[in-house]
Amino acid sequence: MFVGFHARITEAFFFVLLLAILAMPTAAAGPGGELPVPPLLESEITEDGIRRFLLTADEGSMEFIAGHTTPTLGYNGSYLGPTIRVRRGEDVSIRVDNALAEPTTVHWHGADVPAEADGGPHQVIPSGQSWTADFRVRQPAATLWYHPHFKGTTAKQVYEGLAGMLIIDDAISDTLPLPRNYGVDDLPIILQDRRFDRSGGFSYRPRMPDIMHGYFGNAMLVNGALEPRKDVPAGPVRLRLMNGSNSTFLRLSFGGLESFHVIATDGGFLEAPVEMERLILSPGERCEVIIDLTGASGPVTLLTETNGGDAFEAVTFQPSDPAAAVWNPKDALVTVDTIHESESAKTRRFEMRSAMGARMTINGRTMSMDRVDQRIRLGDTEIWEIVNRDGGGMGMMMNQPHNFHLHAVQFRILDINGEAPPAHMDGWKDTVQVWPGDTVRIIARFDSYPGLYMFHCHLLEHEDNGMMGQFAVVE
Repeated sequence: MFVGFHARITEAFFFVLLLAILAMPTAAAGPGGELPVPPLLESEITEDGIRRFLLTADEGSMEFIAGHTTPTLGYNGSYLGPTIRVRRGEDVSIRVDNALAEPTTVHWHGADVPAEADGGPHQVIPSGQSWTADFRVRQPAATLWYHPHFKGTTAKQVYEGLAGMLIIDDAISDTLPLPRNYGVDDLPIILQDRRFDRSGGFSYRPRMPDIMHGYFGNAMLVNGALEPRKDVPAGPVRLRLMNGSNSTFLRLSFGGLESFHVIATDGGFLEAPVEMERLILSPGERCEVIIDLTGASGPVTLLTETNGGDAFEAVTFQPSDPAAAVWNPKDALVTVDTIHESESAKTRRFEMRSAMGARMTINGRTMSMDRVDQRIRLGDTEIWEIVNRDGGGMGMMMNQPHNFHLHAVQFRILDINGEAPPAHMDGWKDTVQVWPGDTVRIIARFDSYPGLYMFHCHLLEHEDNGMMGQFAVVE
């Protein structure tokens, strides 16, 4: 699956894409500074035992390149948002104040929450108003994230800065011999390609090719910074990698290291570390990795290559301090529950297809807020068969990748084109890559909450232009 990254997209597609890329302005060069680490969001535990947080979505501005200011959006700041950290078993209440001049929502991507707390397009927060998500944390330790999900403007609001990380801890993660000192050897790494113009700023103005094939950038931001550096311990370092790009697939590797180990995917830990030389993350996916800088002779650089044809030295890690943690890549992590095909009550098929005029469909339909596309019985286990119909010689405009994100539940991948998933994807997932012509089968238990949820392509321009549907979990 990871051999021939660009070969998965036809030469004809790249010809069309090249026309859009050539029209991009060249980004101004910016020196690397210190890697920003999003602060942990403060909370209070009230007399009723509930941990309460406050987020404010607001307008701001940033100098990504010195001397050049661009308007941005952010939570509790000018760009991105603080990291929310919670524990399994806690009752949590997150109030969101909308100080924007437009409506928004906040979706807890990957979280097992009631429908009314999901933050999808039905939980609108009008300008100047507030909304509160109340839920109990019921899932294992994992790296999730939060972002807007307002119908039609998700891509714009995320692009301008509304996103943040959500970390869940539990009793098992407390005992694993892994780096855990947040901001020191346990680092959030939010990757976002952005399109800078000659003035040193960026703005979101997608044209038809951008909607069809992706709004590719000419620079890579890491936690909102260009080519930052970070001093880290000369030992194992844990990176919580998140592809926060709108629509760009990222192939990741590390200059200065022969390999690294994947320890967790979207929904939590794998059963054991998986050694890799490179991996691909589609928009919305997360992956926790350990890079071991024990005995490193120099800096280690996270290298990102995009399906738009660009390559960036995203962030450089300089080993300088004594190692703060010890770990063994041969140690087991957790037991990941297996869902057997025989448990499935039903198999559903979802065909993703693009059409001229940027009409994006699932099963031939574009998103309607007034239509429920699938009804599922609470407690049922189902197999979902996801097919990317934009492949197999369908023409230069249509041969493109998608991915598939499912709200409310984590799933396991049964197979990809009839073959078992790669080892680093053999855990709990909420977003899965679906390359042109591919068929991916997943299995999930819908045993959490009744209510109305979304499924969609997480290429945000595709989502905003119709590649989304609704499913109702009913009692």
